[in-house]
Amino acid sequence: MSVGENPCAGCQEATEEQMLAQLDDVLAEYLDTPGALIPVLQITQSIFGYLPESALRRISVALKKPYSEVAGVVGFYSFFTTVPRGRHIVRVCMGTACYVRGGKEVLSALKAALRVEVGETTSDRRFSLDVGRCFGACGLAPVIMIDDDVHQRVRPSRVPQILDQYRTGDD
Repeated sequence: MSVGENPCAGCQEATEEQMLAQLDDVLAEYLDTPGALIPVLQITQSIFGYLPESALRRISVALKKPYSEVAGVVGFYSFFTTVPRGRHIVRVCMGTACYVRGGKEVLSALKAALRVEVGETTSDRRFSLDVGRCFGACGLAPVIMIDDDVHQRVRPSRVPQILDQYRTGDD
């Protein structure tokens, strides 16, 4: 299951209080573990779907680390995000091969279809749009990834059909 993904269509999302209670359980487990900050941040992001300030402050206090250190680690690693993310992460390769073979046009088509800019999440929190520099599939350029799925030789005209695959079954 992806980060932030609901385990079943009929399930209700956890409340903030429930997620903070889960975080407290995680913190209790990692309290005396050296090097716990990054694993705790990873688990916290999987609970919330992102890293809200309230959770970062709680982590800072529990692990006895300055808030600036916790926030600094979050800011340093691109894996971490302090803004809510969509159920599906759409990443467009903008490495040299993908760029030259139409990656910029594919990105424009995704921006238009999703009505968001890079780094943003759709209002329904279904999709977040990001770019990457190389996905290691240069011979298949241009490439996009949605979650862990690689879509190769993508043309702007195919963007709506690709996105539709991720819209069904989400509600």
